[in-house]
Amino acid sequence: MTLLITPRLRLEPLDDHHFDALHRLNRDPVVMRYITGRPDTPEDTRSMIDRVKARWAEFGHSWWAFIRVDDGELIGSGCIQHLGRDPAGPLETGWRLRQDAWGQGYASEAARHMVGWAFATLLPERVCAVCQPENLPSSTVMERLGMTFTGLGRWYDKECRRYDITAAQWASSAAKKRYDAEA
Repeated sequence: MTLLITPRLRLEPLDDHHFDALHRLNRDPVVMRYITGRPDTPEDTRSMIDRVKARWAEFGHSWWAFIRVDDGELIGSGCIQHLGRDPAGPLETGWRLRQDAWGQGYASEAARHMVGWAFATLLPERVCAVCQPENLPSSTVMERLGMTFTGLGRWYDKECRRYDITAAQWASSAAKKRYDAEA
């Protein structure tokens, strides 16, 4: 399984030892409002970890824990997975952060490294991301990655905006230049 290092974060594949910190993140109703619309139960978080471990084993990619390097705290999580959890679908990136980590550039930093890793390792034609229309901070991160809005659709039982970036667009993007400088 793949460990990613950014200037301020260590992205570790999610597993059982992340349960307590991940559940604290996932049970925050404000964090989860645009993800599931409700806080996770302990069973929800356990199910997520089990599903993620199986995907790492099957696909070689899934969800990472975002560990802040300076204090070892889990401040978020993010992924490279198949859109809609459908192996026939395009690769998708996504993320969630603790409220106290919002607005500090962690989502953009982690997303840049997840997408950079995906293009360098998995060689997809494109990577996409989805968010509810009201989730402007996530849309902003997508745009910082060089992604462009491609339309509305229904994913994860919600109406979402979809953003895509092709391999060619990534290769010439400012986000890739920054990723290369940080890697």
